[in-house]
Amino acid sequence: MLLKTFGWSFAVTALGLVAAVFYGGWEAFGIVAILCILEISLSFDNAVVNAGILKKMSPFWQKIFLTVGVLIAVFGMRLVFPVVIVAISAKMGPIEAVDLALNNKDRYQQLVTDAHPAIAAFGGMFLLMIFLDFIFEDRDIQWLRWIERPLAKLGKVDMLSVCIALIVLLITAFTFATHAHQHGGAHVDKAQTVLISGIAGLITYMVVGGLSGYFEDRLEDEEEREHEAEEEARRSGKQGSAVTLAGKAAFFMFLYLEVLDASFSFDGVIGAFAITNDIVLMALGLGIGAMYVRSLTVYLVRQGTLDDYVYLEHGAHYAIGALAVILMITIQYQINEVITGLVGVVLIAWSFWSSVRRNKAIAAAEGKAEGSDDKAEVSSGV
Repeated sequence: MLLKTFGWSFAVTALGLVAAVFYGGWEAFGIVAILCILEISLSFDNAVVNAGILKKMSPFWQKIFLTVGVLIAVFGMRLVFPVVIVAISAKMGPIEAVDLALNNKDRYQQLVTDAHPAIAAFGGMFLLMIFLDFIFEDRDIQWLRWIERPLAKLGKVDMLSVCIALIVLLITAFTFATHAHQHGGAHVDKAQTVLISGIAGLITYMVVGGLSGYFEDRLEDEEEREHEAEEEARRSGKQGSAVTLAGKAAFFMFLYLEVLDASFSFDGVIGAFAITNDIVLMALGLGIGAMYVRSLTVYLVRQGTLDDYVYLEHGAHYAIGALAVILMITIQYQINEVITGLVGVVLIAWSFWSSVRRNKAIAAAEGKAEGSDDKAEVSSGV
């Protein structure tokens, strides 16, 4: 099971590390290894949240997530995305941006750092909406009940998540963004940039999340009438329509996953510049880490980990909320990537520990109940 799930990750790791040695020697080997660890530590909560969505998808789409999705994550977000950001921010062509990334690494790093306020605002708003929609939903299983119960009641107010997100964006734009951190320690006013990027992140979440939710609801409605629909489809020869509907639902959930992964990767890409400004080493290290995050996602789904440890998803969403806040703060202040990673790890570890305690308590209660039944049977037999 372990080899089947992580086999591609192991293979990519071997190829990536060998490529690093050929590219820059053993120093490059060490840099790629460090970047891989950085990506995994920052994205563990990403794997847990992804697993919660991926478990609703068919094995076919899980494979798509591990193949096409990996290409998007590795080459799109870890290689192409920084170049596109530089091209847009510096108003240059893509070929010039690639040449800059390969031949003038210091200038390339400067341009990416200067674009950080826009990146952080977009990713921060997208992640904040994920957290708010989760925390305002009334759930049967609650972890931190003293927080989640009153928030679930507040969640009945329409558009509350959007209102809070916009308030956070306005506060960020007129506080942190007015003294946005830039390359070399300078601070400039990026309020307008942060507002536009944050609204773009909010719109992206509402469009992609709304479409995936819409088609998911339609798919669930269709599954309730599955037997009748299949019989009717066979008689009328319209069996393909149900397959098309499932394809749409899965496609938009896949698209939602990719945008979610992109938002999680922002801090990893920016943080990687603290280790190296070589785009090739960055793509190798972060790409290997992305492979492990995806394999871990599938492993959690196939093992049913989220069903066994029910608070893990809660911990991951709290980590998402923390990451969203951290991204907003980093518009003005630099925060070490170790702190960002530790916040997520601590929250997930806490939720895992709480899940274990819950499972033990349930097992103990069931054991007592069985013992009471046995005693009752013995007494009645006497």
